[in-house]
Amino acid sequence: MKLLFLAAAILATPALAQAPKPIPLVSLIRLDCGTGTIKDFNAFFSDSFDYKSGPREITDSCYLIRHANGNLLWDTGFPASLKGKSMDMGPLVARLDRTIVEQLATLGLRPTDVDIVGISHMHGDHVGQAKNFPAAKLVIGKRDLELSKGKDDAFGPWRKAGAKVETMDGADVDIFGDGRVVAMNLPGHTPGHMALLVRLASGPVLLSGDLYHSNEARAKRGIPPFNTSRAETLASIDRFERVARNLGAKVIIQHEPADIAKLPAFPAAAQ
Repeated sequence: MKLLFLAAAILATPALAQAPKPIPLVSLIRLDCGTGTIKDFNAFFSDSFDYKSGPREITDSCYLIRHANGNLLWDTGFPASLKGKSMDMGPLVARLDRTIVEQLATLGLRPTDVDIVGISHMHGDHVGQAKNFPAAKLVIGKRDLELSKGKDDAFGPWRKAGAKVETMDGADVDIFGDGRVVAMNLPGHTPGHMALLVRLASGPVLLSGDLYHSNEARAKRGIPPFNTSRAETLASIDRFERVARNLGAKVIIQHEPADIAKLPAFPAAAQ
């Protein structure tokens, strides 16, 4: 009789009281999307003489976020045509050793395995290899997509009828709908600039986009003179830092060479 009562109680237990389903694991892999030498870091990246004048090396990092519901490529670096070359681009000398497609192949992935391409902002060192993934959905700031039309449009595949595009227009974008990977609305560097929050099992990670270009910029709240809005940048810095503090997140500045070591070396993944 006791066994019958126990069986009835189990069957009557509401679904909400059942053991929760495991949260899908998310992993994060850094991809090498180029390097560069800024000829005068202070002149190029500060509107208030924040840094020492002279050259400084930067990295151009992209990231592959693997989620139970798909693969997200965050930023696409310098163009693949730059591979094996050094190009003087005025204030910057750019270099690229490996393409994203080559690095994905090392992971056993093809371009068609990338489900979503997320672009932190429209600048050329972040959009250069986007066209290699025309079947993916594009996630980008609405104003950045509008302003990037023209002769060297990196987003031609997504301007065609039926293309898969999701634009950020003043609100964060929950990439997979479960809060694990969120493109944050942080305008100022460009009108549609975004950073990325990735909630790994080991702890949350914040990828900066170009909110900062170095650890020194983060410490000094330095603002590049070419940002579209100084006031919006400062407001975005305030929000980014509050999120980082409240979540205890690991901050990775995408152009900071010293931050490469914060993630496992390719092809290993942070989980």
